This record gives sequence, structure tokens and C-alpha cells, in this order.
Amino acid sequence: MNLHVSLKYLVALDDHKHFGRAALACHVTQPALSNALRALEEHYACSIVRRGRAFAGFTEEGELVLATARQLLREQELLQQDLQSRAETPRGHLLIGAVPTAMPVAAGFAALLQDRHPGIVPTLRSMSSVELETGLENLALDLGLGYNERMGSTKLRVLPQYTEQYFVLRRRAGSAGLRLGPPMHWAEAGRLPLCLLSAEMHNRNIIDRAFASVGVTLQPAIESNSTVTLVSSVLSGRVCSILPRAWLTLLPGGVALEACPLHEPLIEVPMAFMLHASNRPSHTLAVALQMAQDPAWMDQLHRA
Repeated sequence: MNLHVSLKYLVALDDHKHFGRAALACHVTQPALSNALRALEEHYACSIVRRGRAFAGFTEEGELVLATARQLLREQELLQQDLQSRAETPRGHLLIGAVPTAMPVAAGFAALLQDRHPGIVPTLRSMSSVELETGLENLALDLGLGYNERMGSTKLRVLPQYTEQYFVLRRRAGSAGLRLGPPMHWAEAGRLPLCLLSAEMHNRNIIDRAFASVGVTLQPAIESNSTVTLVSSVLSGRVCSILPRAWLTLLPGGVALEACPLHEPLIEVPMAFMLHASNRPSHTLAVALQMAQDPAWMDQLHRA
């Protein structure tokens, strides 16, 4: 048994919560992944994975093995970066999670970081706020981009980035392209057929609170956990959606669209990069943190 490989498969199973998807992520067959995990259980003489017709979580012993696996794999990544990097040429992986509404910003950050430092290989994952915070706290993520207002944990260090503002996006008559429409009250938006993020997403909680403040109880026409789906639904049908400013820059130019800023109440939600407060930064993370506070990046961010 290759212990390192088996621990890597175990972490992948925790990340994906599904044997087949974990196997795909590791570029192996599902039987190969399952056999490696059984070998790991034989090695430690305990049951690690709760098995049923599908993945059912980890045993108490399995949680201990998983936590150690993450620490070992992280230390190995840090060692590799120490050996392969110099101060001016960092090399290695960087795992960034972001809530769906912040993915355009996270993607722009990762692209600029990779452009400045070609030795860095960023991986981006779209995650709910709960998944993001859990990933940061157990060091499964290097960096997360999410909502300041959720940060009650003293385990996380926060780097403020920008403020999320909201617009109603809808189709319009006329020539193709996006134009800025007139301001719209939240109460007026509540009468539209809306496609919104689903209830487990924190963005939906923000939107629900805004509507509740003007006496509107929402009954969306469509729900999804994907912001791309919200945009696609507006492009394809009669529904409207509520999106942050960051997504407006990515809209296609071939469709006639209108973005109306929402007010009364005016909702502005601070967004920040976060990391584990006790996290010893890898070379790649140290460079990313430096760029996250770079005046040139902040200026680019606020002009978007």
C-alpha cells in the first residue's frame, strides 16, 4: 500500500462526498479508490469509512485519520514549495474557495496571480458559505472569498476586499447589449418572476431579509445553487434575477438586457478573503495574500 496515495484518496472522498466523484478527481477507477481505502483500514486496524449503498460519512476513528491526512498532505505541499520555490519565483498549488456570487472576482484574482507568478497553479471551487468556512477551519482550503457578516469565528483571519451591491437583471426590448436601467425598489422587484439562489446559500438569506424588510414573502419561479444558472435562466426565459455587480461584467453582448440597481433599502454587503488564523502560509499563499492587499489589485477591484 502507498500510504500517501491512500491518504490522498481519503481526503478526496471527504471533499466530494461520493466515491465515483472522488475517483474521477484522483484520476483512478472507483474500485481502485475503494481498494486503497480498505487497505488503509487494514493498515490502521479500524473502520474508517461508513459504507452503505452510497458514501455515508466517516467513523469516529476515520475522522481522526482524516484530520491527520490533511495535516500530512499539507505539510508535504509546504515542503515541496520550500524546496522548489525562491522568493521571486513561488511554485506550487493554491486552493481558493468562493461563494457563487463572488466567483467572477475570485477568477479575476486567480488569473492575475497566475499571470504575475506562472509557477503558481490556482484551483477555484464554488462553495456555499458553510462549506467555505468548514474548508478554511480544517485547512482543506488555502484561501476563501465570502461574506464578512458571517465571520464569528476567531479562527479566521479576514482581508476586506469589496462591497457587494445588487441589481435586478431582466431582458428588454431593443438592440442587443446590457444597459443600466432605472433604480428599482425591492418591493417592486418582489412582484417579478424571480430566479434566485436556493435557501442554503447565504446570498439567498441576504435577499430574503431585504424583501422581508418591505413586507414581501418570496415565492421564486426558479431556484438553483449556481449563479450561472440564474444568468442562463434570464437569457433563456421570462424570469428575472437578482445579481451582484461583479456578475454584470460577464454578461454576453448578444442579448438585450437591463440591470436595475435595487434600493429602498440599499443593501451593501462587505466581501473579504479569509484564511485560517493559525495557517503557516505556503509560498503561494504568502504571495496571494500580498496581492490581495496590493493597491493596484484593490483599484482594479473597485473599478470593476
